[in-house]
Amino acid sequence: LALAGSLGGGQHYDYYGWQPESLPHGRFYGREPQCLDIPPDMQLCRDVGYKRMRLPNLLEHETMAEAKQQAGSWVPLLAKQCHTDTQLFLCSLFAPVCLDRPVYPCRSLCEVVRDSCAPVMESYGFPWPEMLHCGKFPSDHELCIAVQFGNSKATPPPVSKICTQCEMEHKADGMMEQMCSSDFVVKMRIKEMMEENGERRLVAAQKKKVLKLGPLKRKDTKKMVLHMRNAGACPCPQLDSLSGSFLVMGRKVGGRLLLLAIYPWQKHNKEMKFAVKFMFSYPCPLYHPLLYGAGQH
Repeated sequence: LALAGSLGGGQHYDYYGWQPESLPHGRFYGREPQCLDIPPDMQLCRDVGYKRMRLPNLLEHETMAEAKQQAGSWVPLLAKQCHTDTQLFLCSLFAPVCLDRPVYPCRSLCEVVRDSCAPVMESYGFPWPEMLHCGKFPSDHELCIAVQFGNSKATPPPVSKICTQCEMEHKADGMMEQMCSSDFVVKMRIKEMMEENGERRLVAAQKKKVLKLGPLKRKDTKKMVLHMRNAGACPCPQLDSLSGSFLVMGRKVGGRLLLLAIYPWQKHNKEMKFAVKFMFSYPCPLYHPLLYGAGQH
């Protein structure tokens, strides 16, 4: 029995008379479930289609503060639009609709979102997390939340969609969000670019300026090679010409340097100049955004 159609009616189920229930992991709720308004600052789920959520949620977050903080790390993935049901799937766990018992996402819903979004996460060095392992969720013949807005298959990315690493922010705040949650930030020239096995490799010229060192060692900066995962077939306008300098941001994962964002260096760009000058005084989020964070959860 898959739940299809609008879940908006779930807000009317405000009564609870059950005993604390065990979750798939074998753990129990530590407190009686309650029905609360989805807060306006819970960006991931504030416009999901229903107004009330169940707490503790289905990821065992017992306080609204914890649920909001953890949900916040998934907002960047939602912005990538990797599947039309991404929000439905994530919010069914972070902000589950209020019914008289917990209703999990169907396994098929998890699978279509995973198949579309895992490659995007992989581009940034993040595997699909164990807490979202699709085998944990019920099959479609059980009571669960089904695929609603997307089809049963993964949403294929448009051929013309640029590489995720090449999507640029145009305001200083957006750039500083990327900077403060990247491991390193460097101004450099690109000596050469190679493509192999679905990824690009950018070899930096010898002269470079490290704006944020992070975990980089001397050997990392001396012979810097940046890897662009899942970027062999997508366009990257910034790299159509390798002339001039670039502002690059990235993470160090397993000894490799992953490119997260790249901008052509524009010395007269006021937004870029402001971002570089004030990146260390920018009030970084308490959590590390999933797609840019320096640490995995």
